[in-house]
Amino acid sequence: MLDKLLSLDTELFIFLNGLGSETYDELWSFITQQSNWIPLFLILLFVIFKKLGAKQTLYLLLFVAALVTFTDQMTNVFKSEFHRLRPCSNPEINSFIRVVQIRRSFSFFSGHASNSMAVATLLYFTLRRYFTHFWLLFLWPLVFAYSRIYLGLHYPLDIVSGYLFGFTTGFFVYYVYKIAQERYFPLRKKD
Repeated sequence: MLDKLLSLDTELFIFLNGLGSETYDELWSFITQQSNWIPLFLILLFVIFKKLGAKQTLYLLLFVAALVTFTDQMTNVFKSEFHRLRPCSNPEINSFIRVVQIRRSFSFFSGHASNSMAVATLLYFTLRRYFTHFWLLFLWPLVFAYSRIYLGLHYPLDIVSGYLFGFTTGFFVYYVYKIAQERYFPLRKKD
Protein backbone atom coordinates (compact mmCIF):
# COMPACT_ATOMS: atom_id res chain seq x y z
CA MET A 1 0.00 0.00 0.00
CA LEU A 2 2.73 2.47 0.99
CA ASP A 3 4.79 1.51 -2.07
CA LYS A 4 1.80 2.20 -4.32
CA LEU A 5 1.19 5.57 -2.66
CA LEU A 6 4.84 6.56 -3.07
CA SER A 7 4.78 5.40 -6.69
CA LEU A 8 1.70 7.53 -7.41
CA ASP A 9 3.33 10.42 -5.60
CA THR A 10 6.42 10.12 -7.79
CA GLU A 11 4.32 9.92 -10.96
CA LEU A 12 2.36 13.03 -9.97
CA PHE A 13 5.60 14.82 -9.15
CA ILE A 14 7.07 13.95 -12.55
CA PHE A 15 3.93 15.25 -14.27
CA LEU A 16 3.75 18.52 -12.28
CA ASN A 17 7.48 19.14 -12.44
CA GLY A 18 7.43 18.46 -16.18
CA LEU A 19 4.95 21.30 -16.73
CA GLY A 20 7.72 23.84 -16.08
CA SER A 21 9.94 25.51 -18.64
CA GLU A 22 13.17 27.47 -18.54
CA THR A 23 11.16 30.61 -19.27
CA TYR A 24 9.68 30.53 -15.77
CA ASP A 25 12.59 29.10 -13.77
CA GLU A 26 13.69 32.51 -12.45
CA LEU A 27 10.13 33.40 -11.42
CA TRP A 28 9.69 30.18 -9.41
CA SER A 29 13.16 30.54 -7.91
CA PHE A 30 12.14 34.05 -6.81
CA ILE A 31 8.86 32.76 -5.36
CA THR A 32 10.54 30.04 -3.29
CA GLN A 33 12.80 32.52 -1.44
CA GLN A 34 11.23 33.42 1.91
CA SER A 35 12.85 36.86 1.91
CA ASN A 36 11.01 37.78 -1.28
CA TRP A 37 7.73 37.52 0.60
CA ILE A 38 8.69 40.32 3.00
CA PRO A 39 6.37 42.83 1.26
CA LEU A 40 3.41 40.50 1.90
CA PHE A 41 4.49 40.08 5.52
CA LEU A 42 4.77 43.85 5.96
CA ILE A 43 1.29 44.36 4.49
CA LEU A 44 -0.08 41.71 6.84
CA LEU A 45 1.69 43.34 9.76
CA PHE A 46 0.18 46.70 8.85
CA VAL A 47 -3.31 45.17 8.51
CA ILE A 48 -2.97 43.37 11.84
CA PHE A 49 -1.74 46.55 13.54
CA LYS A 50 -4.64 48.59 12.12
CA LYS A 51 -7.23 46.05 13.27
CA LEU A 52 -5.78 44.92 16.60
CA GLY A 53 -3.56 47.76 17.81
CA ALA A 54 0.06 47.66 18.93
CA LYS A 55 -0.28 45.51 22.06
CA GLN A 56 -2.49 42.85 20.44
CA THR A 57 -0.22 42.80 17.39
CA LEU A 58 2.78 42.12 19.60
CA TYR A 59 0.97 39.26 21.34
CA LEU A 60 -0.06 37.76 18.02
CA LEU A 61 3.49 38.06 16.65
CA LEU A 62 4.80 36.17 19.68
CA PHE A 63 2.39 33.35 18.89
CA VAL A 64 3.40 33.45 15.20
CA ALA A 65 7.08 33.21 16.19
CA ALA A 66 6.40 30.27 18.51
CA LEU A 67 4.32 28.58 15.81
CA VAL A 68 7.00 28.95 13.12
CA THR A 69 9.68 27.72 15.51
CA PHE A 70 7.61 24.66 16.42
CA THR A 71 6.62 23.73 12.85
CA ASP A 72 10.14 24.27 11.60
CA GLN A 73 11.67 22.06 14.30
CA MET A 74 9.03 19.35 13.83
CA THR A 75 9.71 19.40 10.09
CA ASN A 76 13.37 18.70 10.85
CA VAL A 77 12.39 15.85 13.20
CA PHE A 78 10.24 14.23 10.50
CA LYS A 79 12.93 14.67 7.84
CA SER A 80 15.56 13.06 10.05
CA GLU A 81 13.22 10.14 10.88
CA PHE A 82 11.91 9.38 7.39
CA HIS A 83 15.09 10.03 5.35
CA ARG A 84 13.14 10.47 2.11
CA LEU A 85 15.41 11.71 -0.64
CA ARG A 86 14.39 14.88 -2.40
CA PRO A 87 13.48 14.40 -6.07
CA CYS A 88 16.60 16.33 -7.11
CA SER A 89 18.71 13.86 -5.09
CA ASN A 90 16.83 10.69 -6.05
CA PRO A 91 19.02 8.73 -8.51
CA GLU A 92 15.96 6.89 -9.84
CA ILE A 93 14.43 10.05 -11.31
CA ASN A 94 16.85 12.98 -11.13
CA SER A 95 18.31 12.26 -14.56
CA PHE A 96 15.03 12.98 -16.38
CA ILE A 97 13.15 15.49 -14.21
CA ARG A 98 13.57 19.25 -14.26
CA VAL A 99 16.04 20.09 -11.49
CA VAL A 100 16.21 23.85 -11.07
CA GLN A 101 17.65 23.86 -7.55
CA ILE A 102 19.46 21.23 -5.51
CA ARG A 103 19.25 20.62 -1.78
CA ARG A 104 20.94 17.73 0.00
CA SER A 105 18.62 17.60 3.02
CA PHE A 106 15.70 15.19 3.19
CA SER A 107 12.28 15.78 1.71
CA PHE A 108 9.44 14.56 3.95
CA PHE A 109 7.69 16.83 4.78
CA SER A 110 8.00 20.31 3.34
CA GLY A 111 8.96 23.01 5.78
CA HIS A 112 7.84 25.68 3.29
CA ALA A 113 4.38 24.08 3.18
CA SER A 114 4.03 23.50 6.91
CA ASN A 115 5.31 26.91 8.02
CA SER A 116 3.33 28.92 5.50
CA MET A 117 0.11 26.95 6.07
CA ALA A 118 0.49 27.19 9.86
CA VAL A 119 0.91 30.97 9.77
CA ALA A 120 -1.88 31.41 7.21
CA THR A 121 -4.21 29.31 9.38
CA LEU A 122 -3.43 31.23 12.57
CA LEU A 123 -3.85 34.59 10.85
CA TYR A 124 -6.99 33.52 9.00
CA PHE A 125 -8.83 32.38 12.11
CA THR A 126 -7.64 35.41 14.04
CA LEU A 127 -8.57 38.03 11.41
CA ARG A 128 -11.35 36.48 9.30
CA ARG A 129 -14.08 38.44 11.05
CA TYR A 130 -12.51 41.69 9.86
CA PHE A 131 -12.22 40.84 6.15
CA THR A 132 -14.72 39.23 3.79
CA HIS A 133 -12.10 37.73 1.47
CA PHE A 134 -9.37 36.93 3.96
CA TRP A 135 -9.46 33.29 2.82
CA LEU A 136 -7.39 34.51 -0.14
CA LEU A 137 -4.45 34.45 2.28
CA PHE A 138 -4.32 30.69 1.61
CA LEU A 139 -3.08 31.42 -1.92
CA TRP A 140 0.28 32.26 -0.35
CA PRO A 141 1.05 28.73 0.94
CA LEU A 142 -0.32 27.19 -2.25
CA VAL A 143 1.94 29.19 -4.56
CA PHE A 144 4.87 29.10 -2.13
CA ALA A 145 4.78 25.32 -1.76
CA TYR A 146 4.12 24.60 -5.45
CA SER A 147 7.42 26.32 -6.17
CA ARG A 148 9.10 23.43 -4.36
CA ILE A 149 7.62 20.90 -6.81
CA TYR A 150 8.46 23.09 -9.78
CA LEU A 151 12.11 23.41 -8.69
CA GLY A 152 12.49 19.64 -8.11
CA LEU A 153 12.78 19.86 -4.33
CA HIS A 154 9.61 18.17 -3.02
CA TYR A 155 7.06 15.55 -3.94
CA PRO A 156 3.33 16.39 -3.77
CA LEU A 157 2.95 14.15 -0.71
CA ASP A 158 5.61 16.22 1.06
CA ILE A 159 3.57 19.32 0.30
CA VAL A 160 0.18 17.87 1.29
CA SER A 161 1.62 16.42 4.51
CA GLY A 162 3.21 19.78 5.28
CA TYR A 163 -0.14 21.49 4.66
CA LEU A 164 -1.95 19.09 6.98
CA PHE A 165 0.65 19.45 9.70
CA GLY A 166 0.71 23.23 9.28
CA PHE A 167 -3.07 23.57 9.31
CA THR A 168 -3.38 21.36 12.40
CA THR A 169 -0.69 23.17 14.37
CA GLY A 170 -1.89 26.58 13.15
CA PHE A 171 -5.42 25.83 14.31
CA PHE A 172 -4.19 24.46 17.64
CA VAL A 173 -2.06 27.55 18.25
CA TYR A 174 -5.03 29.74 17.28
CA TYR A 175 -7.09 27.95 19.92
CA VAL A 176 -4.39 28.50 22.56
CA TYR A 177 -4.03 32.12 21.43
CA LYS A 178 -7.78 32.72 21.84
CA ILE A 179 -7.76 31.24 25.35
CA ALA A 180 -4.71 33.30 26.33
CA GLN A 181 -6.21 36.40 24.75
CA GLU A 182 -9.47 36.05 26.67
CA ARG A 183 -7.68 35.40 29.93
CA TYR A 184 -4.58 37.59 29.82
CA PHE A 185 -4.94 40.25 27.13
CA PRO A 186 -8.56 40.75 26.10
CA LEU A 187 -9.43 43.04 23.20
CA ARG A 188 -10.71 46.40 24.32
CA LYS A 189 -14.17 47.21 23.13
CA LYS A 190 -14.36 50.48 21.22
CA ASP A 191 -16.89 53.00 22.49
